[in-house]
Amino acid sequence: MQQYFGEIAGILTAVFWTVTSLAFESAGKKVGSLAVNLIRLVMAFFFIGFYSWFSRGFFFPSDATFFQWKWLVLSGMVGFVIGDLLLFQAFVVIGARISMLMMALAPPFTAFIGWLILKETLTPSNWLGMMVTMAGIILVILKREKTEQNGEIIRKLKSGYSLQGILLAVGGAMGQATGLVLSKKGMGSYDAFSASQIRVLAGVAGFSVLFVFMKRWPRVWAALKHAPAMKRITLGAFFGPFLGVSFSLLAVQHTEAGVAATLMAISPVLIIAPSVIWFGEKVNWKEILGALITVGGVALFFL
Repeated sequence: MQQYFGEIAGILTAVFWTVTSLAFESAGKKVGSLAVNLIRLVMAFFFIGFYSWFSRGFFFPSDATFFQWKWLVLSGMVGFVIGDLLLFQAFVVIGARISMLMMALAPPFTAFIGWLILKETLTPSNWLGMMVTMAGIILVILKREKTEQNGEIIRKLKSGYSLQGILLAVGGAMGQATGLVLSKKGMGSYDAFSASQIRVLAGVAGFSVLFVFMKRWPRVWAALKHAPAMKRITLGAFFGPFLGVSFSLLAVQHTEAGVAATLMAISPVLIIAPSVIWFGEKVNWKEILGALITVGGVALFFL
């Protein structure tokens, strides 16, 4: 199992992000996604701090070198602030489903950027696993819609999306990919949780400045007073920026960045089961087939 530690960490990251996406979706509907974004990062900073205090004796990553701080802060700005802002705006313009479809571009982006910056290369089986896994994810996410023309029901893939929305979503995928590769470059052999704390701190600083210009601080104070939302944000912060982001760094630390990004991207497939069990959503044959293809693609990484 040690041989596949990075791959296992990538799959666990997807599991953690599945939990956090359910929690943040609920909280975001109550108090707004931007307020949730900042609060979750602040919570995660303290979660990681207390964990590091007990595990390494450092609440704050003061033992990190300037080189590590430089690259991890840049990674946090690119990944958390720029990437997330572009993605959330894409949600508004073209919707979450198509935005997440565009986010399936993150693994090949990560592999390409990893090749440029880290000189990483993927084996033919790695590329095959990536393509099969992404095919399954796309099949799950892509939506067919019914339209009526002259009294006739026509089924077709939804098209005609705003170019601005598509570019925003692609920018979000590029931000996530770049942030992941920069994290690997800056982290080296440094503790993944403390490296995650530096990224989170950069995200907090970036969003704080942004909120001043956007005049969003009143919404943050209102969110802090919303008890039901805060319970969900706390749950999401624990499984997302604390466990999820930290395990994503463990994944890129122990395997190629493109492989790690692909395994992390299976969240849309993993979320099917809890959506059916807890929310009573119906699953169609396309989603089941997509899930099976995704599992097959993931299995190729372990052969």
